[in-house]
Amino acid sequence: MFELHASKVSNLKNDVLSGLTVALALVPEAVAFAFVAGVEPLVGLYAAFMVGLITAAIGGRPGMISGATGAMAVVMVSLVAIHGVEYLFATVVLTGVIQILAGVFKLGKFIRLVPHPVMLGFVNGLAIVIFLAQLGQFKVTNDAGELVWMQGNQLFTMAGLIVLTMAIIHFLPKLTKAVPSSLVAIVVVTVLVQSLGLDARTVVDFVRDMTNDPAASIAGGFPEFAIPQVPFNLETFKIILPFALVLAAIGLIESLLTLTLIDELTGTRGRGNKECIAQGVANTTTGFFGGMGGCAMIGQSMINVNSGGRGRASGITAALALLCFILFASGLIEQIPLAALVGVMFIVVIGTFEWSSFRILNKVPKADAFVIILVSGVTVATDLAIAVVVGVIVSALVFAWEHAKHIVVNRTVDDKGSTVYEVNGPLFFGSISNFLEQFEMDQDSDDVIVEFKNARVADHSAIEAIDTLAERYLSRNKTMHLRHLSPECRQLLKKAGNLVEVNVIEDPDYHIATDKLA
Repeated sequence: MFELHASKVSNLKNDVLSGLTVALALVPEAVAFAFVAGVEPLVGLYAAFMVGLITAAIGGRPGMISGATGAMAVVMVSLVAIHGVEYLFATVVLTGVIQILAGVFKLGKFIRLVPHPVMLGFVNGLAIVIFLAQLGQFKVTNDAGELVWMQGNQLFTMAGLIVLTMAIIHFLPKLTKAVPSSLVAIVVVTVLVQSLGLDARTVVDFVRDMTNDPAASIAGGFPEFAIPQVPFNLETFKIILPFALVLAAIGLIESLLTLTLIDELTGTRGRGNKECIAQGVANTTTGFFGGMGGCAMIGQSMINVNSGGRGRASGITAALALLCFILFASGLIEQIPLAALVGVMFIVVIGTFEWSSFRILNKVPKADAFVIILVSGVTVATDLAIAVVVGVIVSALVFAWEHAKHIVVNRTVDDKGSTVYEVNGPLFFGSISNFLEQFEMDQDSDDVIVEFKNARVADHSAIEAIDTLAERYLSRNKTMHLRHLSPECRQLLKKAGNLVEVNVIEDPDYHIATDKLA
């Protein structure tokens, strides 16, 4: 899925250098997402520092980068606009608490329910989103204070520097892998622009355009602890709870899917529940220190992995370097050309997008191809959480529809003259109609045996179908026996009463979960 230039083995040098590369790319992203959420740039930068540091230190996926993200920022904007930034901080704290509870109750395992076509749609959709986000760097502020597209020499300079950055990242690993090619590209392009005096937009230009403040800067102090200044009452809780639930869901979905992707790229396995807790601790903390919260960032995680970052030191270095930029080196970082950072992100786009999905569209089932395209489109049009939920629902419905056809009932007569129906396949809500249609009740003997040895009763709808079958035979004065039915199902067959005969010795224990048992 992604061609890695660096070794899969973690070492401190690679972690530190890749962390520095990631930190440089985090600056404009954090500022942009703060702008989307309607808060000051430092609110986004503080979130990137704190969320990145805590998740790197205690998270379940070493090498994964977390920080302020656009998926969460778009949810925050209405809250900030209506109630103010202090309510955002309170919401972020509650978001963290919910995520911690998700980890404690081990809900991270449910990421396994995401089918592979949804994963393909996820990475393709995010690659498109990352690409579209970079196009905003091609806009400048005109004399009227409006953002307009670059033209003339400025546009050609921007494009040329992007191509140079991408070329360095691509070809340098063929010569040496001693240092991350992305870091070298950023340094080379920055030195070139400064030494030649090229007319190229820099990080500080971007910050000033976003804030519409000609004196804006990323410089700031150390984040300070403060309890959100909101009334501590039920009314406040009612305001922030819906936002916190959505933010927690989006944050965990994006983090766990990114974790799964990093697992695939590195050939290792992260711990989803531990990551849930880490994300929660990070968001709870950042809410008390004036940050906007965040989650895993697939773009920066790809930069880190591709630059050789594998251990916790890479994420910790990125977070601490970002703090140093804010405290001590804002003047230097603000001079980095945006073209260098855009070039890095374009390489991420190329590496993240699953190009083989075009080749396999005609080879996989049409439903899977549809899910890949659907999830990609919904990710671009709305957000990741909605896209994943839609993809899982569609995949589940397709699965149910296909397996509804797999219930087969074979009719025979045994040596005692009893009619025996052998059920094969899963019995669940989608297959019960087909199941009931295969019984020839009027032609059966007075003694009927339904054999479930090769079947699985999956849900309460299946239990009700068995009840219905028993009632139909009862109305015809015929006796129905059930064999090899799980004990959990037998407990729910109240209507069948003494008509149910079960071979307890041979019955396996399937541990079928039902609503009544829960």
